[in-house]
Parts: sequence; C-alpha cells; structure tokens
Amino acid sequence: MITLLLLIFVGIHRAVAVTHSLKYFYTSSSGIHNFPEYLSVGYVDDVQISHCDSITKTSVAKQEWMKKVTDEYPEYWEEETETCLEKQQAFKENIKITKDRFNQTKGFHVFQRMYGCEWNDETGKVKGLEQFGYNGEDFLAFDLTTESWIAVKHQAFVTKQKWDHSKHIAEYEKSYLTTECVKWLQMYLRYQEKSLMKTVLPSVSLLQKSSSSAVSCHATGFYPDRAELLWRRDGEEIHEGVEKGQILPNNDGTFQMSVDLQPPSGEDMQRYECVFQLSGVKEDVITILEKAKIRTNEGSSSQMLIIIGVLAAVIAVILSVSAFILYKKKNAKRPPSPVDNKEIQEQMLQPENPSA
Repeated sequence: MITLLLLIFVGIHRAVAVTHSLKYFYTSSSGIHNFPEYLSVGYVDDVQISHCDSITKTSVAKQEWMKKVTDEYPEYWEEETETCLEKQQAFKENIKITKDRFNQTKGFHVFQRMYGCEWNDETGKVKGLEQFGYNGEDFLAFDLTTESWIAVKHQAFVTKQKWDHSKHIAEYEKSYLTTECVKWLQMYLRYQEKSLMKTVLPSVSLLQKSSSSAVSCHATGFYPDRAELLWRRDGEEIHEGVEKGQILPNNDGTFQMSVDLQPPSGEDMQRYECVFQLSGVKEDVITILEKAKIRTNEGSSSQMLIIIGVLAAVIAVILSVSAFILYKKKNAKRPPSPVDNKEIQEQMLQPENPSA
C-alpha cells in the first residue's frame, strides 16, 4: 500500500534539491501469534527514528541523535510512551469495528494507518500523506487537493461520510500535514545533521557471485544521500550492461548503494573503474576493476557477509514499512496525529451499521 521513495541523485557535483520525509506507521493486528497486537514506528528520510509496541510498552529512540530531542522537550519520550499505550486501546477497537464491517470473525487481520509529510528543501513544496489500510489493501485516504476522504472500500464509506461532513477535520488535517509536520521534520533533520559529519565517504567493495555473473560495485556508510555511483571505461561513463540500484538507508543513518556491470570479455579489466561521487566532495572515490579486488563466494566468505548485510537492511525497511501509524499532539510538545482529538477519534471508533 505504501511505497518508499528512494532517490538516486544525478549530476552530483552541482546543487541538488532533496525531498525529505517524516512518516509514522501504526498497526493493530489480531490472530497473529508471536507478533505484537499493536506496533508504531516513525521514519525520517526512510531511517527509523522511534519504536513502540504492545509487548515492550515503551517508546524508544532508534537513532542516537533522536535522544537529543529531550534537550528541548524533556518529557518527549514519556509522552510518546503514554500515547503508545492510549493508541493501543484505540486501535484494538478500530480493528474490531473494521472486522465487523467486513463480517469477519476468524483468521488473522491487520488494521493500518500511515501519515506524514514530504518537504523539498529547495522549492519548499510540501506533500501531505494520510492513509488507512486493512489486510494489506487500501481502505481510506485523505486527498489534500479536494480536502476530502476517499473510501477505497465500500466498508469505509461510513467513515468517509462522517469526516467529510466535518469541516473541522479537513482543516485539522491540512494544517497538520502541510505545516506542523514540516516543522517537526525540519527539527529532526537539524538533530540528524549535528550528529553526523557534514560528509562521510563510503567503504567501496567489488562483489561477484561467480566468474560469469555481474560485478557489483557496492558503496556503504556514506552521508548524505546526495550521491552517485557509476562505471567508466577509459575515463568515459558507460550505460550499456550497467544496472543501477537504489540508495538505501543503513541503521546508523548513513546510506548504501550498488551498481552492477556485466563482466567485460576479451579486453583488459583495468580499463574499467567504479566511481563514487558525493555532494560537497571534490575528489571522486575511484576503484579500478581488478580481479584481485573482486570478492566472490568461491574465494571468500566476506562477500556473502556483505550481501547478507544488504539484504538484512532491505528486509528491515520492508518489515518496518509494513507496520503502521498514529501520533498525538499534547501541549504542543511533539508532532500530533492529524486525526487525533476525541471528537474525531470517537467518530472512527463508534460502531455503525455499514449501510447507515
């Protein structure tokens, strides 16, 4: 339902605008063994910043720099924990009501919510996001353009009617998604920037599964994500036989990416070089294609360890993004959920005949 936007930046030695994002994902589940009934996670630029679930019952920072929030808001994490416990009960009711609307009593089910914003640091353009899902499919979404709700499933039409008829809800949604959310995103970005060096160069490796498979140039540990990775032959960038991967976040706030090259046949391998370029750094990181530098499954287990690390990072993102959302405004000390006051919450939770 929700797709992460992972950006690849080109022409890196000139100023590049970046779209930053703040998103919260909440989920309530039933009938799933060994999985929390309630889970909430937050992300800044696809890097997880917070976590809370019905088992730990505590909201915690997932990045060291997020702990600095308490410098300005001492009660931040205590309030986040309180919100987590409150929303655990609210979402338990939400999934029950949704199951009733679908006339479902048995099996495992998941009720989802995602909200947040995207902000372009050059143009100032803002995009608000607010979606609900049920069992992996779209259920209900807010359209900022029309300031109305879209019922993707007919079982969501009751809620759509209620929320569309309340001008207060639309105004609250728009205000939060386009203004309040962006303010908190910008604050988190300041914390993040202070915690990391202005620029961090990567570790670059050449990887190959077998002698006949593509050679992968893998760069990891760089910051920021305004980077480019490419192959050159005789000093000229090549595109034929080259497959670029996406920029992916590491758990420590840095990034990784790969670019594959079909192995050259009948010519000197050293004519090829992998080039990493980072915004703000004049010197490129150049790795010449030499057989001795290539790590393979056959000659070393280190390649497999790196590949496992990459897969683990990707899986972590996918699993976390299949979680879902909600947040609450309290005394203006942290980002509120767009639909969070008691009046609106009761409209969602109040059992209704779907045909009403």
